[in-house]
Amino acid sequence: MSTTELIPGRLDGEARSARPVDLPSLTGLRWTAALMVFLYHVHIVEYFGGRSQDLVTFAFGAGSTGVSFFFVLSGFVLAWSTATAPVGRGIVRFWRRRFARVYPLHLVTATAALAMALLLGVGETPTLRPLAANLALVQSWVLEVPYFQGLNPVSWSLACEAFFYLSFPLLLWPLRRLGPRAAVVAAVLSLAVILAVPTVMELTGVPDGTVWSQYFFPLTRLPEFVLGIALAELVRSGRWRGPGLTVSLALTLGGYFLSYQADYAFRSFACTVVGFGALIAAAAQADLRGEPSPWRGRLSVKLGEVSFAFYMVHILVIRAGEHFFGGHPKLPVWDGGLLVLGAAFSVSLALAWALHTWIEVPGRRLLLKRWRGTTAAS
Repeated sequence: MSTTELIPGRLDGEARSARPVDLPSLTGLRWTAALMVFLYHVHIVEYFGGRSQDLVTFAFGAGSTGVSFFFVLSGFVLAWSTATAPVGRGIVRFWRRRFARVYPLHLVTATAALAMALLLGVGETPTLRPLAANLALVQSWVLEVPYFQGLNPVSWSLACEAFFYLSFPLLLWPLRRLGPRAAVVAAVLSLAVILAVPTVMELTGVPDGTVWSQYFFPLTRLPEFVLGIALAELVRSGRWRGPGLTVSLALTLGGYFLSYQADYAFRSFACTVVGFGALIAAAAQADLRGEPSPWRGRLSVKLGEVSFAFYMVHILVIRAGEHFFGGHPKLPVWDGGLLVLGAAFSVSLALAWALHTWIEVPGRRLLLKRWRGTTAAS
């Protein structure tokens, strides 16, 4: 979602009339999160060998937490860009916009993944039920690997997002009606649940496989989305009193490196969520106040605009490379490792630009245009 929307807003408690509010830093941060996930998969596929791989693992072994950042950011941006809580027909219009935002790209990348499986033997060819679940964006509700890791593996997060979108009108309405205090309560409760889930798993001795499955389960990830909504409402009302960008970035980096050292159940989101939430709110505040931000530059924003396409296509590029090498390359850094990494990144970015330009944007416009025509005709 673009962070430039027409919304009514409040800053520092002073009411403002509806006007475009630009939060370019949040768009730039989207690219950072997508890059985290890319580098995490580079770590998984082992482009490098020996000590170089150990260094990559230390630096990017926690990169999967970038998905947690996306979930918090998604809640924040949706709440920030929604003038009033959707009700009645507004709920249907909201769902249509969300569908048009994500589905064209999902359909194309899923088709590409299926073609790669059938024609090249890259990945497993899904059976009918996992395929149908993936196309219906419900694959993460079935805690079996052929479902939540089928076709384009990263699309599991879209199943979570689809659930968030369905829930959003019911989540935003009471927060808007009850005001900033309700947002504080929602933020605190969300954090409590986020920390409680891995704690319960640790205390009850849940098997590792089940712990891993909880990473994909939409209900488990919902509190991150709710936290983003609550933070947006606090920033909107001028009640956010969290740290600035420097301290928030320090919290984020500290939580990031802590997460890889923590027990497995705490790695997905528990260690990083406080830093991510603070960083998103601080970046929004910096944009609103015109304060310096490292994510507001033209290049960062442009990369942020293609970050969704990059996220959706990069694992297919990495899988194709893995197929070419016949497994994990484990190359020396200066004797092929950096070259392969650069090639995977460049191809992923080029495809992301093409998909954003020719699939994501026109696909969204076409769907919305047809729906507007149908509504007008009725």
